[in-house]
Amino acid sequence: MSRIIDAGLEELSATLHKMGKLAYRIVSMSLTECLEGEDLHEEVREMSDMLVAMADDVEDKAFELIARFQPVASDLRTIKSYMKIAYDFARFGRYALDISYTNKRLEGVKSCEKWVNLHIHEMGERTLEMIRLSADALRSHDPKLAEKISEKENEVDNLYFDFLNKLMEEKDAAIRCVVSSVLIVRYLERIADHATYICESIIYIATGRKVVLR
Repeated sequence: MSRIIDAGLEELSATLHKMGKLAYRIVSMSLTECLEGEDLHEEVREMSDMLVAMADDVEDKAFELIARFQPVASDLRTIKSYMKIAYDFARFGRYALDISYTNKRLEGVKSCEKWVNLHIHEMGERTLEMIRLSADALRSHDPKLAEKISEKENEVDNLYFDFLNKLMEEKDAAIRCVVSSVLIVRYLERIADHATYICESIIYIATGRKVVLR
């Protein structure tokens, strides 16, 4: 038998699923922009603002559920975690906007050496995989699936530090390329962190255990 609070929880869940799809799309667009030189800045900015507005909406509805039903145990755990996940999705949008701004202001990395583009392409693909995994784990509330992000997070971290090490060995790299590429890999690394936070929240929702997957 469904409870009155269940409708509110399902509404929050539906909004988060939409945010997950939008987050994947905006990060993918920002990578296309910096690697292929397309001008997608206005679209990225609008989508980023949309994610922030949706996160605010989740927060408002979450507080309304708390005020109306005074939830405890698993319901309260779910509501608190949904608020954190909404914030993480909004951060995806902001970092995608930062990548897009780097492309607009510093011309991205399209004029950098080939290895720079290849490295960022690989790191971007791994980061998008993490966003997809976190969204899938959220949809199913599957803690086993959520735990799988730990390995991927380590891979992205290794790519991040490998890139910095290799860049420091380059004596002739143009300063514009250095600044753009370092900013972009840093933003990707932070997106990967937030995907990991989402998976930690999913495990907390499903099991009540607070884990660190980084």
